Amino acid sequence: MADLKAAFEQAVTESKQLPEKPDNMTLLKIYALYKQATAGDVEGKRPGFTDMVGRAKFDAWDGLKGTSADDAMQQYIDLIESLK
Repeated sequence: MADLKAAFEQAVTESKQLPEKPDNMTLLKIYALYKQATAGDVEGKRPGFTDMVGRAKFDAWDGLKGTSADDAMQQYIDLIESLK
């Protein structure tokens, strides 16, 4: 568990130093996995039509509902590794 958390924190640091910016769908996946790993399932109401970015982020995070923090951390690590 401590190793996973350390690897996750390393991947978070590395995500800010990727050689090129990922496409928007990949960025949403990175965001959603990070939020699921650190905050758990999404809560609150879905943003309205005027907040397109907030709505997309909410939907991406909501798609991971029920995923454990450990599983989300591992998926995040794997995704960042694949982008290097």
